[in-house]
Amino acid sequence: MAIDAPSSPAAQPWSDRLRHSTIILIAAALALSVVVSLGELSALHAIAVFLCIAAAALIPWRLHDPAASRDDVRRINPVESAAVAAVVAGMPDPAVLLDRAGRVIHLNAAAAQLAPALRRNELAQFALRSPEIITALRESIATTEPRRATYLDHVPVDRWMELIITPVPVPTSFGGADKCMLMTFHDQTPLRRVEEMRADFVANASHELRTPLAALSGFIDTLQGQAKDDPKARERFLGIMHNQATRMARLIDDLLSLSRVELSAHVRPDTLVDLLPIIRQVADGLEPLARERQVEVEIHLPEPPVMIAGDREELLRLFENLIENALKYGASGGRVIVSLTPSAAADGTQEIRVMVRDFGPGIAPEHLPRLTERFYRVDVGDSRSQGGTGLGLSLVKHILNRHRGRLLIESVPRQGATFTACFPQAKPPVQI
Repeated sequence: MAIDAPSSPAAQPWSDRLRHSTIILIAAALALSVVVSLGELSALHAIAVFLCIAAAALIPWRLHDPAASRDDVRRINPVESAAVAAVVAGMPDPAVLLDRAGRVIHLNAAAAQLAPALRRNELAQFALRSPEIITALRESIATTEPRRATYLDHVPVDRWMELIITPVPVPTSFGGADKCMLMTFHDQTPLRRVEEMRADFVANASHELRTPLAALSGFIDTLQGQAKDDPKARERFLGIMHNQATRMARLIDDLLSLSRVELSAHVRPDTLVDLLPIIRQVADGLEPLARERQVEVEIHLPEPPVMIAGDREELLRLFENLIENALKYGASGGRVIVSLTPSAAADGTQEIRVMVRDFGPGIAPEHLPRLTERFYRVDVGDSRSQGGTGLGLSLVKHILNRHRGRLLIESVPRQGATFTACFPQAKPPVQI
């Protein structure tokens, strides 16, 4: 569909101009008639004045050209053109274009999300508080040379970022050249996490696998030697070797799961999932363990769905660890309660709380701050006899961190323990 551009004043028909100037001409005629009737002005002179007023009202004067004014503005600062803004907005990484004084000219959506304090026509140093960024930016502005800087951003989770500042020559309105500063940010977190994951896996595996490997090696030597012809000893040793091999498999599985969660800790899940079927699935899967330990599991869940932004597989692992721990270490209480309630956080935001409470021996206060550390155990012997790897609560903490949640632990000796997983409530979809 073609759209006609509005016609200029010169192209408007005379009838339109006359209609628009009617009030002015009538007022001028009445005023001149009064003056002539009072004898202050002759009729000939009054007609001449009226003709001058009519000419001024009807002739299309063109004192202001909007298109020419826009061209003048573009010539004043070519960098502020729409083309430059589109180039910056189309860059995949966070990008900010600054003038020589360090003021923001353009920024894309990724940069606004990375640093919400950035504002157009304001100094970038006030919004980017990292010393590495400020130092690199000042040096680049002073020398008009490229600069690189690497820094660690702690909010909302640890992220390693690389900043590249590139001087960009731009034309000026007088035919000369000036330089702006293009800042681009590159997320180095995945590479750093892969390096840390490799180092942590080697260190943890070599430390924790040494004990079961030594036990397996010792029992194999015994079976090949003294117990070679002893059926009872062979059966007992084979049972112990099976338990050690199972423990090694669980340890490696937990280490790999923990590494995967840490690798994507900076990427928050955005898929909406319902917590209720996940909790019921975990409880049903642990029912044989509950019967074996003679523990009654009570599930208190609301009827309507409870939606959060989350990863279903990770949430299954989280609730499996919490409920399994309650069944193993709180079995003496004979009862475990799993409940879900909406609540308000300290900052006033709404959150979903899933509580797992047991009525076992409880946990001494000095152990509570360290429960989520890797391989920390309140009772090493009891933990290993229960098949624990010492990584369950550490995995729970990292999964909650990725979901921007938190873990609350409350316990009183001989009165049981309560582990509460808190998730931010999913925002309702925007109605368009």
